[in-house]
Amino acid sequence: MLQVKKLSFGYSKEPVLKDINFTVNSGENLAIIGESGSGKSTLLKLIFGEYDLEQGQIFWKDNEILGPKHNLVIGYDFMKYVSQEFDLMPYTSVANNIGKHLSRFYPEEKEQRTQELLKIVELEDFATTKVKNLSGGQKQRVAIARALANEPEILLLDEPFSHIDNFKKQSLRRNVFNYLKTKSISCIVATHDKNDVLGFADEILVLNSKKIIAKDKPQELYKNPRLPLIASFFEEFNLIKNKIYYAHQLKIVEHSDLKATVKQSYFNGNSWLIEAEYNETIIYLNNNESINQEEVIYFKISD
Repeated sequence: MLQVKKLSFGYSKEPVLKDINFTVNSGENLAIIGESGSGKSTLLKLIFGEYDLEQGQIFWKDNEILGPKHNLVIGYDFMKYVSQEFDLMPYTSVANNIGKHLSRFYPEEKEQRTQELLKIVELEDFATTKVKNLSGGQKQRVAIARALANEPEILLLDEPFSHIDNFKKQSLRRNVFNYLKTKSISCIVATHDKNDVLGFADEILVLNSKKIIAKDKPQELYKNPRLPLIASFFEEFNLIKNKIYYAHQLKIVEHSDLKATVKQSYFNGNSWLIEAEYNETIIYLNNNESINQEEVIYFKISD
């Protein structure tokens, strides 16, 4: 179990994080969300031991996580961290990067493990390619595979799929997160992308104004976001009569006391997002087809 107790930290006198407390059980996936500058990456680096704590403690099981003042080498064998800077060996092959920390005394096992990880990150065809010749997204996949090579007990991922194109992103998420569950590897993911969270995270932790403002299951935070900041992570939302409603909860009907004027229609794939003005406020609704600008519509609210 990871335990973060009364953690506070800042790069100057002004704190970035204040009074942070949470736990992550073995094998659980925790997603950390929040606006840019909310401290997501800083929190991961503190958990990894990259910085010295000003206040509080971090434990993984019975091991206290300590910073550079206490460790000549940053990090711990049971923990891996994949940052937004990949720190790969550019002039060696993808396979050699992935197998870098695997024992040379067991070449067959090393080769088997490397091939397994190449498959997970869908890079089998690039095994002999030098890393310097890869795209940013491919390098990110190599970094994830290398972090998994020795099966850490806990994996820290900072925007792990941000460089990966949509053609690979969905299957890669499934491969990686399903593998972590199979191996009971705890995972903490800092992300801006709801698709890194929904369907994979056991819990979401929301950072704002230096503190944790919510921590719950994805389903609960989605259904009852409580704050506009939380709702905005998932979908377009509306604040009507001090209550939050997603765009799909506003239905266009023939007759209603609620009336709005269409300003724009945006194609969304299986529907259109309608931007309209209601009581001098912009609202968003989903509809099966585009609607002309300045057309008056009526809508109702459904839970």
